Amino acid sequence: MKTVLHKAETRGHANHGWLNSYHTFSFAGYNNEERHNFGLLRVLNDDTVAAGMGFGKHPHDNMEIVSIPLEGDLHHKDSTGRDKIIKQGDVQIMSAGSGIQHSETNANHDKEVKFLQIWVFPKKRNIEPRYDQKTFSAEERKNNLLTVVAPDNDNAVWINQDAWFTLGNFDNNAETTYQLHKKESGVYVFVIKGAVTINGIALSNRDGLGITETETLSIKADSNTEFLLIEVPMSFHN
Repeated sequence: MKTVLHKAETRGHANHGWLNSYHTFSFAGYNNEERHNFGLLRVLNDDTVAAGMGFGKHPHDNMEIVSIPLEGDLHHKDSTGRDKIIKQGDVQIMSAGSGIQHSETNANHDKEVKFLQIWVFPKKRNIEPRYDQKTFSAEERKNNLLTVVAPDNDNAVWINQDAWFTLGNFDNNAETTYQLHKKESGVYVFVIKGAVTINGIALSNRDGLGITETETLSIKADSNTEFLLIEVPMSFHN
């Protein structure tokens, strides 16, 4: 087993007033030679957007972009004609493919919106842009691993990559095991809140841990905790 640990306080940080963003990997003005990606996971941004503010229309191509709201509501509009509100409990994916423009703004004028924005390199390039969004109840991930993004699961949103996103919300001392879908893949663990031990490594709020060369993860909650597992190929040839 190989690991790379990214403690929360070592992340890149940019506060633009309307946007307060923490970057696990190099992004925009944050460039860390040792943190460009984890396999095909390219971006993991922990964003807080002020009331009524947001990202104006901008282009993307050939990237799988996942948004997971943690608090508040996010208003998504794009050039495919989509105009949706994404709420806590929702997971949205946009396959930028051959090219798409979109905007993301705080749908509320009286409170912040907090969300994770995650980019994964695609399996097939220049596909027709597509969009998917589903709602998952908190009960579905209570002391349970819930797959929310997958290439092969009708209950999850579809991704153009051999990648699986799994959410867990565990009570203190609860334990479970995660089985990798592909032994050559890696898993990036991100702790949304609380504390958890993964394969003997203790993690706390907003810490990240990349794990490779293992087929299973042993998971033990050290407090009431919420976390995200992102399984991705480690190269374009996996």
